[in-house]
Amino acid sequence: MNTQVFINLPVKDLKRSMDFYTAAGFTNNPTFTDETAACMVYSEEIYVMLLTHAKFSQFTGKAIADTRQTAAVINSLGLDSRERVDNTIEKVVAAGGKESREPDDYGFMWQRSFEDPDGHLWEVCYMDMSKFPQE
Repeated sequence: MNTQVFINLPVKDLKRSMDFYTAAGFTNNPTFTDETAACMVYSEEIYVMLLTHAKFSQFTGKAIADTRQTAAVINSLGLDSRERVDNTIEKVVAAGGKESREPDDYGFMWQRSFEDPDGHLWEVCYMDMSKFPQE
């Protein structure tokens, strides 16, 4: 079995967040979804757990960051083409997210960034290692 990654995000409106992540290309796993949490599947290895603030608080004694004001983490996904990166940004903007910075073109890597409705930061990128600078 490959290592699986579960990203746990506190959200203010679970349905709105589920709708956003569905529009961004994730699918819902109803087995791990209820009125307090939703499991959104990106791939066989990557899952985003959307947790209401009450549910998220069960796992930590820390205050929940206001990610609309403060950066807590940037989650990054490597995609298989520049077009898929651009298509993903189009989807998230149409679903209510916002592109959070100008695209970065490093020659070998194309990277774009967005915020979800709760302000959680994401990057999507495509790397063509054949164009990586050689010394």
